[in-house]
Amino acid sequence: MRYFKKLMGERVYLSPINPDDAERYVKWLNDKAVSGNPTIYPQMISLLSQRKKLEQMSTEGQNFAMVLAENDTLIGGISLTDIDACNRSAALGLFIGETEHRGKGYGAEAIRLILDYSFRTLNLHNIMLEVHGDNPQGVACYHKVGFKEFGRRHEAWFKDGRYVDLIYMEILDREFIEKET
Repeated sequence: MRYFKKLMGERVYLSPINPDDAERYVKWLNDKAVSGNPTIYPQMISLLSQRKKLEQMSTEGQNFAMVLAENDTLIGGISLTDIDACNRSAALGLFIGETEHRGKGYGAEAIRLILDYSFRTLNLHNIMLEVHGDNPQGVACYHKVGFKEFGRRHEAWFKDGRYVDLIYMEILDREFIEKET
């Protein structure tokens, strides 16, 4: 079996990362439409380096493959990073690799799954994320699941010859639990 249904939703499930998917991740991370993040796209992402990265990610932290439930197709990844168990906080990051899987609610469903896991299983209290100001679809998705903007760093990223804002968003455990019940 390639994927394991760790966190199951209606249309997607989250599975531990499989290092055998390195070639697909390399394709996505070298695609400017997927990894337009100024810290990722300028890097040369090779198959060997990505395989090592996925092996590391598969053994530490909370890093998941985002998989379609209907046909076990890998469509992206979602992770909790900077987990601080003492202060019960973490950061969230995600991406959807193929254009045809964006705008269909898969990201929102995956976020709900990982937030439920974060708050009810890992006992976290505050999850934050960063999103580029030129990503209105991402901002709308995060708002949809309950994230609120708490700050903005103006013109913080130089991207495609222009500066874009970096938006900071967060959600607390009680806000998520109240919204979901």
